[in-house]
Amino acid sequence: MNEYVIGIDIGTQGARVALIQTNGFVIASASVPFTLTAQSREEQSPDMWWDHTLTALQKVSKQISKLIPPRAIKAIATTSTSGTVIPINENGQALHPALMYSDQRSLEEGRRCQRLAKQHNPRGFTGFNASSGLSKICWFSRNYPEKAKQVYKWIHAADFITGKLCGRFDVTDYTNALKTGYDVGSYAWPSYLDQLVPRHHLQEVVASGTIVGKLQASLAKELQIPEIEVVVGLTDGCASQMASGAIKPGDWNTTIGTTMVIKGVTEKNIIDPSGSIYCHRHPEGFWMPGGASNTGADWVSLDFNKEELPQLNEQAAQLMPSSFLAWPLRQKGERFPFTAPHAKGFAPQGLSKQVLYTANMEGVAYIERYAYEQIERLSSEPVRAIFTAGGASNSASWLRIRSNVLNKPIYKGREATGVLGAAICAASQTTFRSLTDAVKQMTQIEEEVFPEESLSAIYEENYHKFIQLLIDKQYLAIC
Repeated sequence: MNEYVIGIDIGTQGARVALIQTNGFVIASASVPFTLTAQSREEQSPDMWWDHTLTALQKVSKQISKLIPPRAIKAIATTSTSGTVIPINENGQALHPALMYSDQRSLEEGRRCQRLAKQHNPRGFTGFNASSGLSKICWFSRNYPEKAKQVYKWIHAADFITGKLCGRFDVTDYTNALKTGYDVGSYAWPSYLDQLVPRHHLQEVVASGTIVGKLQASLAKELQIPEIEVVVGLTDGCASQMASGAIKPGDWNTTIGTTMVIKGVTEKNIIDPSGSIYCHRHPEGFWMPGGASNTGADWVSLDFNKEELPQLNEQAAQLMPSSFLAWPLRQKGERFPFTAPHAKGFAPQGLSKQVLYTANMEGVAYIERYAYEQIERLSSEPVRAIFTAGGASNSASWLRIRSNVLNKPIYKGREATGVLGAAICAASQTTFRSLTDAVKQMTQIEEEVFPEESLSAIYEENYHKFIQLLIDKQYLAIC
């Protein structure tokens, strides 16, 4: 346990670097926020990412010599957003700013990609939309034909940082490659992609955690650390899943931030006709299905003041279970666990602030339960354990509501962050023998919440009323 790894997390709003011991404890960390503009949701500068990452690495480096012997550091890996892509030349220089996952300009290209995928590779990933890397590549080729001729490789956000660390930009992992069209079932780029992007523009694809190079000598000297192993990382959602502890079949993770993201591990691939659930490939051969809902915790900051939340959570503990049905969907339309473009959130009129807060938490929990019921129906595999992360997991009342609505235990990890997920990846083939071993050693459960018989019985009845209301509003088809 006297070995260490470095995790890097490139988020939408900043870079975080952490030195983490291989028992999961964060020894030193630094975060550097990005300077964002109105265009940052569509495009960002990869060079800006690297400058801020290097600043964070330098800050951590200054702490290292005072805390540990630098020779004890073994590896480094990066996580970042899924669906963000960058065209580069042979020198690893960006030919254009990164096309961000949140860029909606490639909506029409996404529809074309989806049609081709369903026609030629229906058992692979077919859920292409504006947030998919492949859609953005097609959009770029149409709008910037001269730049498209100069492309050496299309890479993903995490790959750019990996390339800066070791000089290799031509390799990515299963999780990043999925939304660029890689078939994780056959471990190959499918032939239909030849109609969309030149094959030589696509990267080599390996399992998350694969060692792809050494830290460049100049960087090692600048940071005063050895030329450690550089490991290919994974997407931010998968990194958070690993950091929560959800690593073996039957394990699932719910992260409730702005939106609710559910990811888990199954023995078999899940084929969802609606396209709401898609499957990453587990580095050890299992499958990692998941989906992202438009329902989440954004309503908390939009509708309530931060200062009143502690009191509201205390009051919710006394008010649960409420008899009111609310769905705090703050944008039009839902995409998971069901597709309803016309859906709108709802709540009874005249509720007090305290009751509305409680009912909203319950409504999110009802959506979470429906998601897990759909997952079990499609996979024919039981959901054995639910691990949790995200801001919502800090509410004891919400954890209790969720456990009783789901009628399952919920396990809250101590450090369920993307940067820990990157560090786990870094350690998986350098300090440990597998990703599973790394997760077991580097994650710890901070809190366990179990269902209570009396509460669960009431929530069982209320849940079915909630589902019936969705059916009555024609958001959900009759099962």
